[in-house]
Amino acid sequence: MIADPSAAAPRAAWAVRREGARGRLHAEPEALGRSPWQRDRDRIIHSSAFRKLQYKTQVFVNHEGDFFRTRLTHSIEVAQIARSIARALRLDEDLTEALALAHDLGHPPFGHAGEEAIAAAMQECGGFDHNAQSLRVVTLLERRYAAFDGLNLTWETLEGLAKHNGPLADPPAYVAAYDRAHPLALHSFASAEAQVASLADDIAYHSHDLDDGLRAGLFGVEDVADLPLVGAALAEARAAGGSLTPARLRHETIRRVIDALVSDLIGQTEANIAALAPADADAIRHAGRPVVAFSVPMAAANREIKRFLFARMYRHWRVNRMTAKARRLTAALFALLRDDPALLPEEWQPHDAADTARVVTDYIAGMTDRFAMDEYRRLTDLSIAG
Repeated sequence: MIADPSAAAPRAAWAVRREGARGRLHAEPEALGRSPWQRDRDRIIHSSAFRKLQYKTQVFVNHEGDFFRTRLTHSIEVAQIARSIARALRLDEDLTEALALAHDLGHPPFGHAGEEAIAAAMQECGGFDHNAQSLRVVTLLERRYAAFDGLNLTWETLEGLAKHNGPLADPPAYVAAYDRAHPLALHSFASAEAQVASLADDIAYHSHDLDDGLRAGLFGVEDVADLPLVGAALAEARAAGGSLTPARLRHETIRRVIDALVSDLIGQTEANIAALAPADADAIRHAGRPVVAFSVPMAAANREIKRFLFARMYRHWRVNRMTAKARRLTAALFALLRDDPALLPEEWQPHDAADTARVVTDYIAGMTDRFAMDEYRRLTDLSIAG
């Protein structure tokens, strides 16, 4: 019988393995026919927070266009890239996918503008960090199960969410508090699966923000022709011939960018693993540096693309206008609710005055763009019933 070339190869020794799994905070019988990380992934997909990503800003506020990325489409794209890399590296694909799908659950409405507004308002009350908020969502704020708050995800998924960007020497307040109750080994690196999910996020960001920026007309094809990696992808797309309308040229360029980034990441990571010769997943965690990585030239190209996007897209005057409005609206909404918590829905009423700012933060961070705009109108427009 001919082997199926799409079938996954045997898992690597350094992949997270079911037999070494550390379980869940609240003991549950595992599901027949599903690994613990398939179950985590399924719980994430069925969560309220995941559905709301559909109407949360990536760069463009949701109503600005149907074709621009939202937090939901971004998360799905990250998951696709991450799963492909995990398969090539013989890692656990389900854990990698779960982490990719969950990584943005803590983002508030209006993207970084909303986060900046909440962080400024919470400066003297513990601050705000969307990564910590993601952990808060899956361990506390999702209230679906009778036996516990949160989604009761596995230790491996929670570890990856908490420290996918590396060890946490000075963790945000909620992460530190949760770690005291359910230690997540914050001072070591995360699994290879979590490292893959983190860099898949970078790949999706850079390639798809280039796509959205071109589609929106914030910059043109010739503006990216001199960028490292992007310029070469553009030249290859043109040389391939065929019917190259602007839309097709954009897509042919971006798919080559993604392929080059993924191929480089896999190649460099395989070299890092060969040099380290890890015996198991814990050897990845205690390697002292990230094992999943781009090559030095590709990392430099990524930094150059990021600088370009920051200057030409994230700080474009059209984006600045919407960002400024979103920041003001979020700050005003926070102030209204913090100063008069009686305006909060009944289920969100704080039990203690000292909790008001954090409750308001959780309430606003869980909003979609359009709900935040509607809620602001309900609180400020006399012609609208509450």
